Amino acid sequence: MRILQLTGDWKWTGPAAPMLELLLALRRRGHEVWLAAPPPPPDATSGLLLRARAAGVEPALELSRGRGIRWLRDAQDVRSLRAFVAEHRVEVVHAWHTRDHVLALRAGAGLRRAPVLVRSQKSGDPIPATPWNRWLFGPGSDALLCVAPEVARKNARLRGGRPLRGAFGAVDPERFRPGPPAERLRAELGLTPQQRVVGIVARAQRHRRFDLLLEAMARLAAQHPDARLLVIGRGTHIEETARAPARRLGIAERVVFAGYRGDDYVDALRLCDVFSLLVPGSDGGCRALLEAAACGIPAVTTRRGALPEIVVDGETGLLVDEEPAALAGAWSALLADPPRRARMGAAARERALRCFTPERLAEAAEDSYRQTLARP
Repeated sequence: MRILQLTGDWKWTGPAAPMLELLLALRRRGHEVWLAAPPPPPDATSGLLLRARAAGVEPALELSRGRGIRWLRDAQDVRSLRAFVAEHRVEVVHAWHTRDHVLALRAGAGLRRAPVLVRSQKSGDPIPATPWNRWLFGPGSDALLCVAPEVARKNARLRGGRPLRGAFGAVDPERFRPGPPAERLRAELGLTPQQRVVGIVARAQRHRRFDLLLEAMARLAAQHPDARLLVIGRGTHIEETARAPARRLGIAERVVFAGYRGDDYVDALRLCDVFSLLVPGSDGGCRALLEAAACGIPAVTTRRGALPEIVVDGETGLLVDEEPAALAGAWSALLADPPRRARMGAAARERALRCFTPERLAEAAEDSYRQTLARP
């Protein structure tokens, strides 16, 4: 198949990683796959195209940087996209955001034979059934890929019987794999081998429930003096959402803010005995949770979005209510039981190899493409 992966976002965000993993996996499976995306600003130190080039993927088409739908501003992108699709006889355009979705629709409208349009929806919550969404995610898309099977079923009401698929995100199982903690990094962060670590990867934003996280940590600290909370990530509001509340709760010395990690990100993950995620961020596929599972780390999460599909309750982790006592109790139960932690970690790794690999995502996308191309 001739496939164009299309995104209007230049940033290295949550949905960008599975898109790049999918592109590479589809190429390995023998398909001709191109990437169209905007370039990063000149002063940017990260971005999708920088990551893509590092992986050996050169963009076939560069779009303009922009947010939202602007009919006149996007006219040149529409013309460029239409010309590329026609010249290369693209069969499938896979869009990942609303802006590029609309670009693809406009480009296809000017073609004698338009490619099928597949849309990935990044949220794990049901798509609101507004008139715009009923059209865009209904007749406006030939197929819809959601971040998990149950999430897809919840969006069936918009599809009218059109192709719909739920598929978990993808992480590299060779990069994310079980391994011993990096002693240098552990010492750098002020952690000791005797301390048990609950980890979270999240931007410090108000809606990510840092209030619940820290209140639960205060309860855990009373039962497990050697427990520590490791926060991997940054955020504009980290002082007011995390650092100041930790001081008010008297647990500042028990919360380690590791900040954004680059090359040693996997090492930071492996410091965690238990991984938690309370509220999915911009990536409803919860990539950090998949990465932790691939590293063999059991999880404690809430039941939001795709979380209860990613974590098998009682097998690869624990699902809890959004209450400090419930969260602290689940952490305590796992930290106090190393054999159970080890069993759950091994099960999480095994599930990651079955469900969270780029090959599995490519199989699901490939099946969706073929099903859509076969329709009249």
